Amino acid sequence: MRLKRREFILTAGRAAAGTAILSGVTAFKHIDLEPMTGDVAPITLEERLARIEKARRLMVENKIEALLLDCGTSMQYFTGVNWWASERTMVAIIPAKGDVKYVGPAFEAERLRELIKIGTDIRVWEEHESPYKQIANAIRDMGIHSGNIGIEERLRFFIFDGVRKEAAHLNYVSGDPVTMNCRLIKTPAEIALMKKASDITIAAYKAGVALLHEGMTPGDFGSITADAHSRLGAAGEIGVNFGQASAFPHGSIQPQHLKKGDIVLMDGGCKVEGYSSDISRTIVFGAEPTKRQREVWDIEKRAQAAGFAAARIGEPCENVDKAARKVLTDAGFGPGYKIPGCPHRTGHGIGMDGHEWGNMVLGNRQPLQPGMCFSIEPTIAIYGEFGIRLEDCAYMTEDGPRWFSEPSPSIDQPFA
Repeated sequence: MRLKRREFILTAGRAAAGTAILSGVTAFKHIDLEPMTGDVAPITLEERLARIEKARRLMVENKIEALLLDCGTSMQYFTGVNWWASERTMVAIIPAKGDVKYVGPAFEAERLRELIKIGTDIRVWEEHESPYKQIANAIRDMGIHSGNIGIEERLRFFIFDGVRKEAAHLNYVSGDPVTMNCRLIKTPAEIALMKKASDITIAAYKAGVALLHEGMTPGDFGSITADAHSRLGAAGEIGVNFGQASAFPHGSIQPQHLKKGDIVLMDGGCKVEGYSSDISRTIVFGAEPTKRQREVWDIEKRAQAAGFAAARIGEPCENVDKAARKVLTDAGFGPGYKIPGCPHRTGHGIGMDGHEWGNMVLGNRQPLQPGMCFSIEPTIAIYGEFGIRLEDCAYMTEDGPRWFSEPSPSIDQPFA
């Protein structure tokens, strides 16, 4: 349940004593939760048009005649149209030559016209008609009678299958060489939005940490931080796990109630103008960290720093994983994905989607390039004890990596 402002401040007063040991964290009643989005600059029409031109160049290079986009992230990325995925087909088609076309439900046509800023050709289908026939006709009217049609990675199978049956003479191929190579490299405008999202999530975390109190549940914390994100101007979602449950990378189904001395592992983010943050912080609640907690936290800190140091222009993405994992292995964790240790890749790409291309994982030989964005989060999971994860996202510049959010200085000081 969303807390009203008065209830929020009263709760903060009750919680303050339980968080006094955390340096750098101010009691919530002293944190200004005014919106932080007043200076946000949305992606411009000119930038979207430049994206489409880049996509067309890549289509020519890869001998793709047109790119078929389902409603979702890639459609929004290229056209600015944010549409929901339902059983009613709505797609955009970007040709290598010519104007963007859209196919959608007839009863939504006027709403589509409100949203569409690139292209004017909207093909509609009535409830009893086939949307796939309209898509096939639109492709034909682009002058495409043979060749390859690129299918983006998230186009749903029932749409692909319907189009394939209506236009069996065409060849359908992966659209990844286009969509991945466009979305993988972020522009300064995109990076600025992700930086803003990260700043907001850190502010929401500070608010949430100040309200930690004995007996609270993960759901309580999630509600508090969701409300904080909203007050700060963004829609955000934070997951948290306490004590032994923190060893599970994505949580446990077992009931959890916070008690003094518990590890608290929080993980989540928000979106600003469609661009994501993803940050994890790990602290100890209400007590001095044990020697074991402090030692493992410090190993995790070194592993994250090693991953960051290994991110170099022209070097493969896998080097980030190798460097971080070596620190863990040298400390007696693993090897590889074995528990106790890090059971997953060191990082994932991030952009409009919280997880996208550009994983920091063994075997990914993709060279790091300016504009690539990714997380660095070499979790240490110890079943039956606790888990430690420090996650911050970075972006590549010509001079190397930069952090979107400054990493935690120490277990006692979660925020820089």
